[in-house]
Amino acid sequence: MLVLLYAGAAAATTGCWYGLASVDGAAGWFAWVGRLTGLLAGYACAVLLGLMSRVPALDRGVGTDRLARWHALSGRYTIVLSTVHVVFATAAHVARSGTGVLRGTVGLILDGPAVLEATIGFGLLSGVAVISVRAVRRRLRYETWHYLHLLTYGAVFLAFAHQLTGPDFAGGAVASTLWRALYVSVAVSLVWYRFLTPVRRALRHRLRVAGVRLESPGVVSVYVTGEHLGELGAEPGQFFRWRFLAPGMWWTANPYSLSAPANSRFLRITVKAVGDHSRALARLRPGTRVWAEGPYGALTAARRRKPQVLLIGGGVGISPLRTLFETLPGQVTLVYMARRDEDLVLRHELDSIAAARGATVHYTVEELSGASGGRTVPLTGRALRTLIPGLAVHDVYLCGPTGMTTAARHALRRAGVPNRRIHVESFDF
Repeated sequence: MLVLLYAGAAAATTGCWYGLASVDGAAGWFAWVGRLTGLLAGYACAVLLGLMSRVPALDRGVGTDRLARWHALSGRYTIVLSTVHVVFATAAHVARSGTGVLRGTVGLILDGPAVLEATIGFGLLSGVAVISVRAVRRRLRYETWHYLHLLTYGAVFLAFAHQLTGPDFAGGAVASTLWRALYVSVAVSLVWYRFLTPVRRALRHRLRVAGVRLESPGVVSVYVTGEHLGELGAEPGQFFRWRFLAPGMWWTANPYSLSAPANSRFLRITVKAVGDHSRALARLRPGTRVWAEGPYGALTAARRRKPQVLLIGGGVGISPLRTLFETLPGQVTLVYMARRDEDLVLRHELDSIAAARGATVHYTVEELSGASGGRTVPLTGRALRTLIPGLAVHDVYLCGPTGMTTAARHALRRAGVPNRRIHVESFDF
């Protein structure tokens, strides 16, 4: 996938490299750098949107969390390239016109080909970059950040006309056609998969809340029923983006994994109350309408390469692993990590699954109590090798808080598990 993205960047800038030999003087070099970074910024904009288009093949092949990381990285590239393009293109204009910096810049914005629109777009994109900085984002509600993030669409739309005025497109019908095709294909994917498909599926499946069950303090399971559920094609380990049409909840869609294998009667999610949306799930009434976008995620049986599998879950991250624990064939071991004994949600189900299939489940808690049947197992390579004989020849699935999965990944590598057989799902996107 990354090879294709880099190949696309090389193809987009081919004409620029061919013209390098004719560059002369400071103004010429300023213009060439502005041209190169403008092409790369325009290509990065298309990639930026395409990575979040939720095309099923892309999502299942790469993984939603990895696509989100690539999206964030391409956003940084876009901002840097756009900034360099603005600086050097303006410098070239000022050098050629002989005017001062302020007058030349204002003149370029007002009189340049679609430069005013591109300037507004650059401003919007810069604003989105600011609110996406981790320190700023932590101060915003997820819903606020999400809807402000949608300004990216407007920014790219405003800049598109300016892109076509560049020397690589103004006189080249083939290049212009290919560039338009790139953006049209991204736009069609976005409209179809992010907007039309959820509406179509909502009308087809007519999902609604069947009931809510308290699993432990602050953790609830929500049962959702509907029509033609088998057509959703949800695999164990996957998640949906859930939009509950209840007061205060209808305007946001949050990702929650299925905590039981999908069937023709119901879908189930198990959620810990950590924010306004997740806390409100406990107050849902039976019959509440639901829109579910998905299924998404690549933490499925398709990633498995070895007959032995280790599942490591932390807290409510047990949800997708519980479905895999029930359905993966062969030798499966589960390690469930929690802070306290009462945080081990769905424990009775895990014990029943382990007994039914002859599998092993280890509970490890930080704060041991007399009622706990678990023990503390540090996330080190030595401790994991001792707990799981033959660990180096296992496939390992991880899901839980970021700190836990990061520590577990490092420990597994030290225990001899190759990175290609460590499969992680994260919802930090």
